[in-house]
Amino acid sequence: MKGALRHITGRLSGKAAPGDDRRKEFAMEEKTYVDDIDRSIYDIKNEEKDGFRVQEGLTPEIVAGISREKKDPSWMEIFRLQSLQIYNRMKAPDWGPSLEGLDMEHIVTYVRPNTHMSTKWSDVPEDIKNTFELLGIPQAERKSLAGVGAQYDSELVYHHVREEVAAQGVVYTDMESALRGEYASMVQKHFMKLVRPDDHKFAALHGAVWSGGSFVYVPPGVSVTIPLQSYFRLNAPGAGQFEHTLIIVGEGADLHFIEGCSAPKYNVANLHAGCVELYVGKNARLRYSTIENWSKNMYNLNTKRAVVEEGGVIEWVSGSFGSHVSCLYPMSILKGKGARAEFTGITFAGKGQCLDTGAKIVHQGPDTSSFINTKSISKDGGISTFRSSVTVGRDAAGSKAAVSCQSLMLDDYSRSDTIPAMDIRTPDADIGHEAQIGRISEEAVFYLMSRGIGEEDARAMIVSGFADNVSKELPLEYAVEMNNLIQLEMKGSIG
Repeated sequence: MKGALRHITGRLSGKAAPGDDRRKEFAMEEKTYVDDIDRSIYDIKNEEKDGFRVQEGLTPEIVAGISREKKDPSWMEIFRLQSLQIYNRMKAPDWGPSLEGLDMEHIVTYVRPNTHMSTKWSDVPEDIKNTFELLGIPQAERKSLAGVGAQYDSELVYHHVREEVAAQGVVYTDMESALRGEYASMVQKHFMKLVRPDDHKFAALHGAVWSGGSFVYVPPGVSVTIPLQSYFRLNAPGAGQFEHTLIIVGEGADLHFIEGCSAPKYNVANLHAGCVELYVGKNARLRYSTIENWSKNMYNLNTKRAVVEEGGVIEWVSGSFGSHVSCLYPMSILKGKGARAEFTGITFAGKGQCLDTGAKIVHQGPDTSSFINTKSISKDGGISTFRSSVTVGRDAAGSKAAVSCQSLMLDDYSRSDTIPAMDIRTPDADIGHEAQIGRISEEAVFYLMSRGIGEEDARAMIVSGFADNVSKELPLEYAVEMNNLIQLEMKGSIG
């Protein structure tokens, strides 16, 4: 299957650009064996050539310095400082995975690469460009994407949208340009209104130091037939990345947005505390797909939330394969009558990983419906925790919600927990929940081995089959890559 998106497992195909020795080194034909997959592409570490960085820690002076560097409008500088005050007042969560290894006094909250954002790939500095080329970003854009944004550390270095998509009135730009351009009032109206700084401590942190991210506006009735994608790469050790994604899909419009993430591995903690706010209009549809392959020194404390108007649909597709600690629970607020939400996710927790993930649904309007379908895999002592929260309000008569969680443990010392919560305030609702935890069937392994398949490959095949429902929800190229990444984890080669 030629032309698969490479930034999930790092497999490359096609011809190398003339003179690009590093690309030639990694260029290869498509592989079908697990041993051909190599994590080394993700662990490329460029020399730090930042144009500006703040000191470690978090003070009013640092936050004000970020605001000046970014040339924020006055309301944003005030917002940042108010968010910092909220951060300092709030306590860290007393539930979930331990965050003891995360010391904000040693985190650099803003690192600007020594370049400016460009709409021409040729203008991106060579070292940064080479990294994204090895990850397959420009090739993916040419073949199967309507637009691409590429962020390196704290700022976007490249952003481009196809002319035919822009001609439809679709706006796809970086957050900073949207904040100061003709859509400034729209940004101010929606920015951190779904995820407020007082939501939790790391939402407040995001409000204080956010940088980068994408702004998308799809006008009413417009259908974007091929996806938009933003890719976030954190290169600096001991740094944080705090991008903000704001998407507004107008009445009757349709969009698929893809988010990819990666970082090289360091011996110090890195932090990702981004924020995603999604506004889905009446009878509109938005699919938001995420494949996260952070390195295993990363604390991934991301917050994602969507509000859906009458007859609208939000679809989340999520794959979490990296980070040391992850806390991620996308929320869907079904505000209008007949609004729908679907969440499909898979989590793979390996050695040294504690991945605490799940989804939240709030049914506010009548006749709303939701379906959460997740699968988690644990091996080599990894801890996978699934949390779901379903709330059905008094005015949400006729609503339906179903939650399905399946967990697979591959050894005797890994752990998998399921923690569901339901708050139902109306008698006129149909609510269901099921959870299953199991092990790989030795009979199935024996059967595959009897057909000439090695034991390790047999187990990898069973795990890939377990994750098949998530694969089917991804674009074809992503599905292939996700299965390869599962096989790579089964080999124990990551991290």
